[in-house]
Parts: sequence; C-alpha cells; structure tokens
Amino acid sequence: MVILRSMKFIFFTLTLVASLVACSPPPQQASPPNIVFIMTDDHSIQTMSTYDQRFISTPHLDRIGKEGVIFRNSFVSNSICAPSRAVLLTGKHSHLNGQVDNFTRFDSSQVTFPKLLQQAGYATAMIGKWHLKSQPTGFDHWDILINQGHYYNPDFIENGVQKTTEGYVTDIITDKSMQWLDSQSGDKPFCLLVHHKATHRIWMPDTALLGEFDDIDFPLPDNFFDAYEGREAAAAHVMGIARDMDLVYDLKMLDEEGEIQTPYRKYYEGIYPRMNPQQQAAWDAYYQPIIEDFKQKGLTGDELAKWKYKRYMQDYLSCVRSVDNNVGRLLAYLDEKGLAENTVVVYTSDQGFYMGEHGWFDKRFMYEESLRTPLVMRFPKGFGQVGEVTHLVQNIDYAPTLLDLAGVAIPSSMQGLSLLPLLTHQDTAWREAIYYHYLEFPNEHGTKKHYGIRTDRYKLIHFYEDIDVWELFDLQTDPQEMHNLIAAPEHAERIVQLKTELAKLQAAYGEPAIR
Repeated sequence: MVILRSMKFIFFTLTLVASLVACSPPPQQASPPNIVFIMTDDHSIQTMSTYDQRFISTPHLDRIGKEGVIFRNSFVSNSICAPSRAVLLTGKHSHLNGQVDNFTRFDSSQVTFPKLLQQAGYATAMIGKWHLKSQPTGFDHWDILINQGHYYNPDFIENGVQKTTEGYVTDIITDKSMQWLDSQSGDKPFCLLVHHKATHRIWMPDTALLGEFDDIDFPLPDNFFDAYEGREAAAAHVMGIARDMDLVYDLKMLDEEGEIQTPYRKYYEGIYPRMNPQQQAAWDAYYQPIIEDFKQKGLTGDELAKWKYKRYMQDYLSCVRSVDNNVGRLLAYLDEKGLAENTVVVYTSDQGFYMGEHGWFDKRFMYEESLRTPLVMRFPKGFGQVGEVTHLVQNIDYAPTLLDLAGVAIPSSMQGLSLLPLLTHQDTAWREAIYYHYLEFPNEHGTKKHYGIRTDRYKLIHFYEDIDVWELFDLQTDPQEMHNLIAAPEHAERIVQLKTELAKLQAAYGEPAIR
C-alpha cells in the first residue's frame, strides 16, 4: 500500500517553494517589523502548557501563541546545542554549515540571517548563550555567556570584554536585553536574539523559586522503566535517570560529610562557590534538609530512580518558571514602550528534551521528545494570522522566515523555507517529510550517529558507523516509539518507499548517501 504522496510532488516543494515564497510577501507594514527571537536551551514541549498541561502552566509563553500562531509540528535537524544554533543562523543543515557537533568552531564567515538584516539596515544584537566558540558576527552588539555559562553570577563577554554580572542568569539576560532596547533611537528596525541558558543541565533554580514544585506528585512516564527491546542503539545510551543522573552534580546532594561520592561531584563543588553568601544561604536552607532526608532513607533500585525523577522534575520546572516569568517581563516591556504593534516575537528551544520518557534525560536521539520543539510566533498588528499550523516545520526554516518577514531576499544557499506562506496561503504546497542527522559520536552519552526521515505518521532511522541498525516506528499506533517495526513483513514495502524518499532528501540537501 502506498503511504506517501508522489515523490515528484514532495521534491517539487523542496526545489520550488522558495520561488513561491519570494512571490508571497507578508502584508505590508508601515515600516519593516522589529524582531525579538527568544530561544531557550533544552526546553521540552512537555513542559510548556501550550502543548502539554500535565506539569506546569506557562501563561507568558502561551500568550505568544494565543496572540499569534502555534506550530504543532516543529522539529530540529540535529538535536544538540551548537549544531542547532548554527542551523538557526545559516538556514542550512549541519553537514553544510560545518557545525556537526559541540566541539567544532563555528565558521562565522558564513552568510547568516543577522548579517543580511544588518546589511538591510537593521540594528542587530545577540544576548545570552552563544556556544559556538567563534566570535559572533553580524551583530552591532553582542553580550554572550562563556561556553555553557553559569546560572549564578555568570561571566559574559560584551563586545569582546569579559565581565561578571551578579544575579540569576535568566533575569540578567532579560535585563541586558531590555537595556539594549532602551539604547535604540528608533530610527532603525531591530533584531534582538535573546538566548537563555535555561533550561540546560544542571537545572539550578532561582532561589526565589526554590520549592515551588515540591508538593506535586509527578506521575512516572509509562515507559520510564523501558528495557529497549528491539532498539539496540537506545540500549547503549548513557543518559538514564536511574543509572546516569549524578546525585551531586545534577541533584545537588552535596553533603558536608562527603559521604555521597559521585563521578561528577567535583564539578558541582566548582560551581557552588560562584554563589554569593546570600545566595548560598538561601540555597543551603532549601537543599540541606533534602540532603539529610535522602541520606536517612537509604534508597536503592527503583525507589532511588523514582526519587531522582521527582527531584529532576522539581529543579527543571523551576527553571522553566523563571523563563516564563522573564518572557512575561519582556512582553510587558514591549507593550509599555509601544513596540509590540510592529514587533515579531518568536519563542522556541534549540531542541527538545526527555522528561523521564524511556527513563531518560538529555536529547540527541531522533525520538519524538528530543526531535520536537516548542515554536510560537506573534506578528505585528495587522498581520491578521492567529491560530495553529500543523505542517511539518524545522529549524532550517527560521532564518528564511525572519528574512522574509523583514522583506530581505532569501539566499539560495539557505535550505529552509519561509513559513509565511503557511500563514497567508492555507493551500500552500509544503514538505511532507523532514530530514534529521545526528553526528556527534563518540561522546559521553553514548548516542550513536544516525540519520532518518519523519513523515506525518512514520519515522525511519538508521544508526551507523560502529553499528548498522534500522528502526521504523508508526507514530499513530505507537507514539511512544516502543516497537521497532523494521523486521515486520507487512511493512516491507513501506520501508522500501521510505528509504527511497530518505535518499532523495539526502540528495536534495546535498548530503552524500550513507550506507
């Protein structure tokens, strides 16, 4: 049975939609719209109430979608921090922009959307997490965290000068963003990238939010104790909550007696002193009773795993709360300054994250929790688009979309598509499959290199190099991706079709086929 529309139609969209986009400008504005692009790190769609209301309410993040557009099927092309950021800037897959892992230095001489906006007369700024090793280019002002940055009293590099800023990082990035906006004269449109450290490991909450989620009993995901049957690559992972989540580094069980010795304890011992005495006092008042209670319980096995999961959720969600509060501050600023009417606001994350599904934290795999991202956009007054988009969109599309919104020509080198036709032409031809390729191996998490294709229903993944394993999932009948159907006879024809489409996607995106 044929499950996909014709390949001719699919690749018509990949090769010709760019010209369609160029002929479909957004509604005319009195002046080019301002752009505020907010991106967090590792924020799962499970913990944004626009998408999932089980764990937390995020009213300020939700507001962007309610007043604009919610993208229900937003994905990344490589679920890991630095590569995802390079994709955002260049509109190109990792194999073409060169940022294939977290260790490579980004080639900042490439064409990026901030450079093109700057050339078109925009004032441009980048504030927060950069994580690309090279110096930012295409920005009139940049103020970036060093490497991953710290949650407390972080070091920034402001236009080449290193400075330490007292406070909590999510508040600081928001403060710096509003300060830069205050410095604008109004004679130029602006593009501001607000890149938060949160919700990246090791999930250190603001002291003002400690304990906010302590009374919530989070239900374990159904597949928390996944045995990974039929999924050899998943079984080789090193990111399980039960086995790999560090009691001290991740969960803050730094006991004074030194009885809780863990592989990463020394790293947390290096982070803790960054807090000032007032911060440490509030931190200790909260965590010391938890440490004492934990030691008294002497948990092991499944009970220890469940305890870890609860503590993980409490800290992670507290970081989400801080993000939501600060997005609220920024939205209120735009309202108060009269900027909201002509400003595009985008919120997304550099990738998704596991909240205990498959027993995991982290990202990397092409499975749904790390592949999906939140994506909401609010447009200038008069744009007229409010609602939801269910088409398959990807982070390669961000750069073309922002350029299109600004009325700037989209370079042919960019592989993504402007999302505007989805908002202005409901019958727009669009891609029916996305391509994914994870390239960082070996790494401490043990995630094998893999690439794959996802349609609206099926996902085909190939793990390769030191392994040769294929996986097929039917997302309609198996949304948790527990049953690998690659050997099922009834899917043989479908697998051939998906492999054919996958090879054509690789060719269309300029990546040699991998055997």
